[in-house]
Amino acid sequence: MSVFISVVIPTFKRPDLLRQCIEAIDGQNFNKGLFEVVVIADGPDMLSAQVVSDMQKRMENLQLFYHELPEKKGPAAARNFGWKQGKGELILFTDDDCIPSKSWLENYRDAYISTNKKMVSFTGRVVVPVPDLPTDYEKNVSHLATADFITANCACSKMALELVHGFDEEFPAAWREDSALEFELLKHEIPIIKLAEAMVTHPVRKAPWGVSIRDQKKSMFNALLFKKYPELYRKKISSQPVWSYYVIIISSLLTVLFLLGNYRIAGLISLGVWLVITLKFILRRLQGTDISYSHRVEMIVTSLLIPYLSVYWTLRGAIRYKVFFL
Repeated sequence: MSVFISVVIPTFKRPDLLRQCIEAIDGQNFNKGLFEVVVIADGPDMLSAQVVSDMQKRMENLQLFYHELPEKKGPAAARNFGWKQGKGELILFTDDDCIPSKSWLENYRDAYISTNKKMVSFTGRVVVPVPDLPTDYEKNVSHLATADFITANCACSKMALELVHGFDEEFPAAWREDSALEFELLKHEIPIIKLAEAMVTHPVRKAPWGVSIRDQKKSMFNALLFKKYPELYRKKISSQPVWSYYVIIISSLLTVLFLLGNYRIAGLISLGVWLVITLKFILRRLQGTDISYSHRVEMIVTSLLIPYLSVYWTLRGAIRYKVFFL
C-alpha cells in the first residue's frame, strides 16, 4: 500500500535550526517520491526563505516547499496553513529545533497502514538530551520527553485534521495549542496511538538568564485551554490550582498590612508562613539541578518573583477569556 506523507515544519527566523531539521528529514530511510516537506514561516522571513531556497537547489530529489504567512499569527496558524497546502494523506508535524531519526517517516507510514483507519492520529517519542545536573530551563524542557501529545513529534491523517478543523488559532503562542488539538481529537473519539519507534531528538537551546520569568506569560493560555476543555484540563494538565503561589502572595500582603497597622505578632506569623513556603519552592527548584553559583542565584531571584507573575498572568488570562480560573 502506497501512502503519500506531508511533513509540516513551522519556523520563524531560526535558519540554522531549520537547516539541521531539513537535513535530518532528507537523510531518512524512505523513498523521496512518497513524501514532501512543507515549511511555513510565521510571517515574512528572508532568512528561512534563503535556507529553503539553498536546500532546494542542493537536494534536488527532496520535495521541499516554502510558504510565508503575511503576518505573525503563531505556530498554530502556520501549521494549519501547512497541512492544508500539503498533498499528503498522512500529515507529520515536527518543529524546526527537532532532529527526526532516520526511520521516523517509515515508522509513521507503517503504523498508519497497519491501523487501516482513515480517522487516526499518532504521538511519537521525543528524546531530550540533558546533563546529569541540568539547569532549571533544561529540566523543564526535558519534560517534553514524557508529554502525551506534542507538536514536536506527532501525526494525524488529513481526514482527522479536517474533521477537527486542525489547530486552534486562538492560541497565538507555542503553548497549549498542541493540547487543544489533542483534546479535540479525544472529543471526536479519534484514536491517538503512541508510537515509541517514531523518534525525534529535541536538543535544548541556550536560554537567557532568568528565562523562567518570561515564561510565566504562558500561564494566560492555560485559562483559554481550561475554558474550552475544563474536564480534560483538570484530568491531563492540572487537577487543581498551584495553591502555594496564592499562599505566598496572601501571606506577603498580610505581612505588609499587619506591620503597617502595628500588629507585630500577626505580621511575624504571616512573614514566617511566607518564608517557609518560599524556601520550599526555592529548594524544590534547586533539587537535582546545576550547582553553579550563577544558576543558584538565578533560581533564588526568579523563585521570589514567579508566584506573583504566574498568578498575575493566570488571572489576566481568566479575565481576558472570561472564565473563572485560578
